[in-house]
Amino acid sequence: MIRSWSWPVGTRRALWSLVLCAALPVTVQAEPTHFAPACTAPREAVNLGHLPEHLRLRIAQGRAIKIVAIGSSSTFGAGASTPSASYPSRLEAELKARLPGLPVTVINKGINGEEAPQEFARFAADVLEEMPDLVIWQVGTNSVLRDHPTPAAVLHDGIEQLKTNGADVILMNLQYAPKVLAKPAAQNAVDVIGATAHDEKVGLFDRYAVMRSWRETDRLTFDQFITPDGLHMNDWGYACVAKLVANALLDGAKLPATTANAASATLRR
Repeated sequence: MIRSWSWPVGTRRALWSLVLCAALPVTVQAEPTHFAPACTAPREAVNLGHLPEHLRLRIAQGRAIKIVAIGSSSTFGAGASTPSASYPSRLEAELKARLPGLPVTVINKGINGEEAPQEFARFAADVLEEMPDLVIWQVGTNSVLRDHPTPAAVLHDGIEQLKTNGADVILMNLQYAPKVLAKPAAQNAVDVIGATAHDEKVGLFDRYAVMRSWRETDRLTFDQFITPDGLHMNDWGYACVAKLVANALLDGAKLPATTANAASATLRR
């Protein structure tokens, strides 16, 4: 007689367990989704104080606009993943998107490590030759980091030179970042730059207040907008600054009919 061979009972149970497990649906644990923070700022930090009327007139007339951004590393784009993520590059992209059909150029003249006197010395070659409609002068951080006084006289002389050559001017002050906050003179530099903008009747983009609001009001951690060096902004930080500057430049501005119609059509889609 031929006997049929069979697995031991314990082995058969183990095999059935494997078969049943294989038949069950597999649940995959999804990776957590990371959302970019909302780009916000207090109204008083971004209202500029004095609007760039020459620039806004050219926009209303449908004419090409040119902006020169001069400053140090946070204009150059230190900390950004690519040059296209610097705030001047992002500002150009923002303005082009909001002013369809209007030629917009934003030129980046940032050089790492410079202070106001070195930037002022470059005005003739790097700024005036470009014949810009608007100059955004980012200033103050390196003086604070090196324990140098903020050179109010240089700021006044530089602004006067720019205005004499027909350009609107906006000052951009320090970044609110750990390495800056470690310096007792930071607030004094913010005050000097603000007073200079007021006295010269030029715009002020209060970057210090904007970034402080990210930290204290929006409760962002520094690593959400500052790189690990404790000083420079990351891509999100630069992009948000650019968006807020664009908002300030165009807030209430009269747009040419073709641009306004194109913008309205885009919004309706």
